[in-house]
Amino acid sequence: MNHTILVCLGFAGSGASFFQPWRKLAPDGLEIMAPQLPGREWLIEEEPPADMDEAADILLPEIVTAAAGRRVALFGQCFGAILAFELARRLAAAEGPRLVHLFPSASQSPWAPRPTWATGIGDDELVRRVREDIGYEHEALAEPELREVLLPALRADMESHEAYVAAPGEPLGIPVTALRGRQDPVVSADEARAWSRTTTGRFSLVEFDGPHMYLLDEAEELLTVIAKAVAE
Repeated sequence: MNHTILVCLGFAGSGASFFQPWRKLAPDGLEIMAPQLPGREWLIEEEPPADMDEAADILLPEIVTAAAGRRVALFGQCFGAILAFELARRLAAAEGPRLVHLFPSASQSPWAPRPTWATGIGDDELVRRVREDIGYEHEALAEPELREVLLPALRADMESHEAYVAAPGEPLGIPVTALRGRQDPVVSADEARAWSRTTTGRFSLVEFDGPHMYLLDEAEELLTVIAKAVAE
């Protein structure tokens, strides 16, 4: 069996520990790697990346080193999907890892206009939008002291996501599988299908029961789908 490193990139403000449970859930042949962006968890003292390009440039060397000579696939949730796309562009041009698949989840395509969730609003409104519109609230956001620690990374990620504009470039030549929850009020099926523009390779859309953050309840099924796709 061909072993594949699955690089997992989370939603805005999330840290690498979100994917820790996936290590036990991953089927044979799939190795979970979750690189850490500055401004969260053990890198909380560092400044979060100012934009998507900076975030991709920060993570690229770690991925290239860890996956040298091996198969690598990229999974990204929402903010992480755009980051995964930027990393895919860089990995396609890098020597070492063999990029085999891109899995953008719960995200409009790189060329779609993004809704404004964070830019120009206060902290309370930002937390409300994340909770009510996106459907996720980290329990620490309810604690004022912890919220002050978590919000800078959340806001920086969301603002860089909103400001992102894909640079011109050749499409990828690898399979791309877009993923979404069927009840997602943020990203429609047609918006997810627009990821087909990112590649000259095979494209598919896979939907799961659930809302925007479907992966909270469907992680095992999601990893099964990913493992099957990278084995094809």
